Amino acid sequence: MTQDNRTAVTGFILLGFSEIHELQPLLFTMLLFLYILTLMANTLIVVVINGDHTFDTPMYFFLTHLSCLDVCYLSVIIPIMLENLLVQKMGISMVGCAIQMFLFLLFGVAECFLLAAMAFDQYVAICYPLHYGVIMSRIVRKKLVVASYVCETAVGLVHTIITFSLPFCALVINHFFCEIQPLLELLCGDTSLSEIQVIAVAVFAIMVPFLMIIFSYLPTILKMPSVEGRHKTSTCSSHLLVVILFYGTASSTYLQPKSSYSPPIDKLLSLAYSILTPLLNPIIYSLRNKEVKEALTKQWRKFIFP
Repeated sequence: MTQDNRTAVTGFILLGFSEIHELQPLLFTMLLFLYILTLMANTLIVVVINGDHTFDTPMYFFLTHLSCLDVCYLSVIIPIMLENLLVQKMGISMVGCAIQMFLFLLFGVAECFLLAAMAFDQYVAICYPLHYGVIMSRIVRKKLVVASYVCETAVGLVHTIITFSLPFCALVINHFFCEIQPLLELLCGDTSLSEIQVIAVAVFAIMVPFLMIIFSYLPTILKMPSVEGRHKTSTCSSHLLVVILFYGTASSTYLQPKSSYSPPIDKLLSLAYSILTPLLNPIIYSLRNKEVKEALTKQWRKFIFP
């Protein structure tokens, strides 16, 4: 594309998974099934928690927001992916691409900080049980959630405005949605400042919440020596595995320079933090919870035997 028509770009082409053409029908079926299953699971969790006054605690308050975020997070990506798998190479307007990128960052960064807030809640509950009600009051928990949404909005706006204010020299995005790293490949000229900006924001949005979670969980696990504590340690370990998967794959994508970007590897990493972890969250954080399972059983019995 020449210097004269750089600004004439009005849309892009998403290649998706064109390199595995023969597996696309299977991938489409699996994604559609998992998407519907995740929507149902998260919706059920929100309905059960909000329909039972015994769940009026900070932990379930955060779980409700996590379930809503997971639904929004997946809904930004999977419908586009499913359409892409059907039509192979799908066109998307520049405005649509910018909106998708902003919403993806919006919900993704919010989840980063919300998981950190949930880890802090567990830390206070176990390490300072006598002061838990004061520290994690209604005002505090609401402020933590609002802070997550403020951070996500700031990060989404910064990345989107800076990226789409620069001229593009190519139209083909070798990815299954509009993510920052593939878009940096299409920018004209020197993109070193944009790369530094991406890495700097990623350190704030990914590494800071991750370190907060690690420093919250370690003393929490060490202070649980009893049998019940060992069970809670197992739960915390499951949480940590999901956290490491989410933050580890995200940091591998956003904390690397453009020169080391590899589309096939980046697609696999993106699948892990954008699709796999939202699918695991309802299982790890809610459906393994004894109180949630009992509430689900009670609601099911009411539905079967009204």
